[in-house]
Amino acid sequence: MSISQKHITFDVEAIRKDFPILNREVNGKPLIYFDNAATSQTPQQVIDVIVNYYSNYNANIHRGVHALSQEATDAYELARLKIQKHFNAAHSHEIIYTSGTTHGINLVANGFSSFLQKGDEVIVSALEHHSNIVPWQMLCERTEAELKVIPMNTDGDLVLRDFDALLNENTKLVFVNHISNALGTINPIEYIIEKAHNVGAAVLIDGAQSCPHITPDVQALDVDFYVCSAHKICGPTGVGMLYGKQEWLKKLPPYQGGGEMIAEVSFEKTTYADLPHKFEAGTPNICGGIAFGAALDYMNAIGFDTIASYENELLEYATAQLQQIESLKIYGTAKEKTAVISFNVGNIHPYDIGTILDKMGIAVRTGHHCAQPIMNFYQIPGTVRASLMFYNTKEEIDLFIIALKKAVMMLS
Repeated sequence: MSISQKHITFDVEAIRKDFPILNREVNGKPLIYFDNAATSQTPQQVIDVIVNYYSNYNANIHRGVHALSQEATDAYELARLKIQKHFNAAHSHEIIYTSGTTHGINLVANGFSSFLQKGDEVIVSALEHHSNIVPWQMLCERTEAELKVIPMNTDGDLVLRDFDALLNENTKLVFVNHISNALGTINPIEYIIEKAHNVGAAVLIDGAQSCPHITPDVQALDVDFYVCSAHKICGPTGVGMLYGKQEWLKKLPPYQGGGEMIAEVSFEKTTYADLPHKFEAGTPNICGGIAFGAALDYMNAIGFDTIASYENELLEYATAQLQQIESLKIYGTAKEKTAVISFNVGNIHPYDIGTILDKMGIAVRTGHHCAQPIMNFYQIPGTVRASLMFYNTKEEIDLFIIALKKAVMMLS
């Protein structure tokens, strides 16, 4: 049912003390935060890094000779090394700072405009977030390449035999999320990458939902591109990373022009900087990049195996409790999934349930979760989505179930 079945002792109360926001109340009730798939909360250790940057060495990077600039540059590039190590990239210059997952996807899609033509084919899956659908549609409109879709079944798994049938010598790119944000399904990306490479296609994996729960090894996966956002991993918003194999990043043209990404500029010709700066035009989110590294430090200190095991316990516990509620239907019942539960109760609109839960201090996400094709597949307007993180507790789940039952009674 999940990433790991191994039981590991986990001191969640000690962990919760690191997250100041968990002490607040919402509508007079203690906050229960079950919207982690949208954004995770930030521990004090990362907040302190942000405050320290703006308090002590806020300066622009790479071009300054003064002390603050050099300190900021060193911290920013140290964070890049932390990201490289975490994802096991072969080179630090294969890590490109971005504003988030969407930015990374669009950077690659823009670059491939130079490589595709009419008759070429690109493949996405039916489980994608809009950010891993729309940029490829735009790419196909520009190049006249054809977009094809790996279908899903009612459990929320991809139909791999249909994927195999889609692959051919015209396939140039395959784009799949590692984990579905709407259903929690863990996709078999190792299989997808291998099969795509067999026909010479490049592969981009959207890791926005996987990185909070597991540690992807980009070299072991042999993936061409991998993207994620720091705000899903206990870091700040507005920063993320694109991993790209060196050979691909050298071939792709720059996404944006400006300062930092140039080697020489004249009115006759401009030459571009080496990796990674070729794709990092302008002043970046310096503090965000540094805090991204701090967030990885924090989560690695806990251990991703520990996190996965504990979150699996939460997932199994919450699923069992929800299944006791009459007329409740869970969408996304794949054998391999993370702690994301999407559901509806009878004919009650998910928005109405979410609104009442908020009155009781419980934060869940409602709607189509930027995954309208999934909702269309199930012929529903959306779902209530409870997404859990390692700082959540079984006691919170119990309170959530009580509140949900009250909401259903009020709305029935």
